[in-house]
Amino acid sequence: MFQPETLKSDAAIERLRAARAQALVVAAYGLILPPAALAAAPLGALNIHASLLPRWRGAAPIQRALLAGDRETGISIMQMDAGLDTGPVLLQKKIAIAEGDDAHTLHDRLAALGAEAMVEALALLESGRARATPQAAAGATYARKIGKAEARLDWLRPAVELERAVRAFHPALAVLGAEAVKLWAARVVEGRGAPGEVLDAATRLVIACGERALEILELQRPGGRRLGAAEFLRGRPLPPGTRWQ
Repeated sequence: MFQPETLKSDAAIERLRAARAQALVVAAYGLILPPAALAAAPLGALNIHASLLPRWRGAAPIQRALLAGDRETGISIMQMDAGLDTGPVLLQKKIAIAEGDDAHTLHDRLAALGAEAMVEALALLESGRARATPQAAAGATYARKIGKAEARLDWLRPAVELERAVRAFHPALAVLGAEAVKLWAARVVEGRGAPGEVLDAATRLVIACGERALEILELQRPGGRRLGAAEFLRGRPLPPGTRWQ
């Protein structure tokens, strides 16, 4: 495996050429390859991308798919060009996004699928049977890099969106008093109240949202361990009406 911090140096390009590879395989690299790198192997550079291109080009396709509530995603094996995930696609494989999938479980499923797809794509190239299909201009979306501030929940938003955020950021963050608490698992439930208000904290933890409510199933205080809601509440009782920020 070769993972240079930049491919703009002559030394890095010479190392690629010296390998005499028929094709370059790129996965989760995060940089656009310069023309000299793209031309370093006769069959070009192939990228394993964790979305069904042209949807979710960019750095965070798994998280963006979860945040958007997509029902399916997949792997695209793409011939790299000078753009950002804009090259023609050799092969795609789809999977359904399960109701309980989070960024980690979906990543692992896609990683296994990506390895299978790349082996298949390389075999097609070697046999001369590969057919690259240009990406359609319609339907292209950009999966921008995840920022730390995004992981903090905004209780004004609908509960369904916040439940997706918990799965996408895994963990999401919410502020209780002076503490930034990590939220690892949640589900949407019925409930009404001021956004951020604790509606139930007896044996479960239910918090009002802009629409409906969110039941927090697993959470973690700073310096603590991950706890189920009932165990968390035994150590940190929350009277109804307590507000999360």
